[in-house]
Amino acid sequence: MFIDTHAHLTYPTLNVQLSEVIERAEEAGVTRIINVATDLESAEMVLDSANKFDGVFAALGIHPQDSANLPSDWPDRLRELLSKPKVVALGEIGLDYYREFSPKATQIEVFRRQILIARELKLPMILHDRQAHEDLKQILTEIGYHKGVLHCFSGNAVFAREMTDLGFYISFTGNATYGNRKTEQAAQAVPLEKLMLETDAPFLAPEGKRGETNEPAYIPLIAAKIAELKGLPIETVATVTTQNAINFFNLP
Repeated sequence: MFIDTHAHLTYPTLNVQLSEVIERAEEAGVTRIINVATDLESAEMVLDSANKFDGVFAALGIHPQDSANLPSDWPDRLRELLSKPKVVALGEIGLDYYREFSPKATQIEVFRRQILIARELKLPMILHDRQAHEDLKQILTEIGYHKGVLHCFSGNAVFAREMTDLGFYISFTGNATYGNRKTEQAAQAVPLEKLMLETDAPFLAPEGKRGETNEPAYIPLIAAKIAELKGLPIETVATVTTQNAINFFNLP
């Protein structure tokens, strides 16, 4: 049994065939999916899919690339959405210095506000971090709320150990299967009890499916690579990462 802890089922390539995508996931042993919003508009679609499918749960937040030009009442609107049934996390939130679609200062302000909301509501955070490792770590450390997972981890082994030592979880996508030594070493450095699996669908399809639309059914391919890197049976990786996700997101 597997859990896909990060997918974007609202993207058209998946949403137009959502029932089939979820059916294929179940056939592959992926029993639960965390569907992740990136703005207030997609949050409504994420909630709708969670209401329609038993195995789909919602994470709602403002992505750093969508943090510019927000309405003044966005924190109140976000709090209201987070109160809905089957919401299990605030995310994805964070910093993205690779493509500055939003100014750094705006990203930081919106990120800080959302960490405070997560702490207020006692929700775990799904964290986006692209070329912003030090700022992200500093902000999280200053605020002192460490209930989060760094999704699609792109740092090195040293940064992975620093963040897990602070209590954060790490998750890998198909990026762990691409033969990038830095990513492989980071995966090896993360204790299994701090590791989760994700697809980030429809992006980053794992090796063997590259060029295709990624989807939750491909989680076992990522798990197999993690098992290889750690020298463990895939059954062990499946069992431990699934329990990690259940505990982290407080899933039934």
